[in-house]
Amino acid sequence: MTPAKPIVIGLAGGTGCGKTTVAEAIVEAAGEENVTIIPQDAYYRAQPDVPFEARAMTNYDEPTAFDNELLVDQLDRLLAGRAVERPVYDFVRHDRASQTVTAGPAPVLVLEGILVLFEPTLRERMTLKVFVDAPPDERFIRRLERDVRERGRQAQSVIAQYRRTVKPMHDLFVEPTKQHADLIVPEGGRNRVALEVLASYVARTIAARNGG
Repeated sequence: MTPAKPIVIGLAGGTGCGKTTVAEAIVEAAGEENVTIIPQDAYYRAQPDVPFEARAMTNYDEPTAFDNELLVDQLDRLLAGRAVERPVYDFVRHDRASQTVTAGPAPVLVLEGILVLFEPTLRERMTLKVFVDAPPDERFIRRLERDVRERGRQAQSVIAQYRRTVKPMHDLFVEPTKQHADLIVPEGGRNRVALEVLASYVARTIAARNGG
C-alpha cells in the first residue's frame, strides 16, 4: 500500500502573534514523532558578500527576504518522504549560518512563518491554511522580549526596526494574507477553543492515516 501523503499546515500571522503556541498544540495533538516543523525564518536569504552594517539593516518582513525556491524544494522533498538539511539563520550576524539541521519527513508538516500564506507556490501545497491573529501591542511586546532574549538584540534597535519595517510590512504584506486562511485564530495562543478545534482536526487526520 502506498503511504498516505503528509498533510501540510500553513501557520501564518504577524510577529509575536502566538504561532509557536499554536504549533505546540499541533505537536501535542499529533504526537511529536508525527510532526516536522519548518520555520520560514530559517530560509532568509544568505548575504555573505554584504557588509555587516548593511546586513544589519535587512528588511526581514517583506516577501523577497526569503529564499522561497529553496523552501519549496525542501518542502517537496519532505512530501516525497526524503529528509532535508534545513538552513539555520544567524540573527546576530544577520546571515545564514554554516551549519544545517536535519529535518525528516513526517505525517504532519507545519510550515510556520509571517508570510507563508503570501507565496502561491507554498499555499498550493497546503492542506490547511491557518492565520494566527493577536492585538498589535501584544505582538510588539512579544517581539521585543524575544529579540532581546533569543537574538542578542538591544531594545532600542528592536523598537527602531519595528517602526522602520516590521509594522509597515505587516500592514502591507502580512495582514492581507488573512484572506487565504481556512481558519483564523483570534487572540493567538490564548484562544483555547480555536486551539482545540485545530488539535481535533489534526488528531482525526492522524487517526485516519493509522486506520483508526
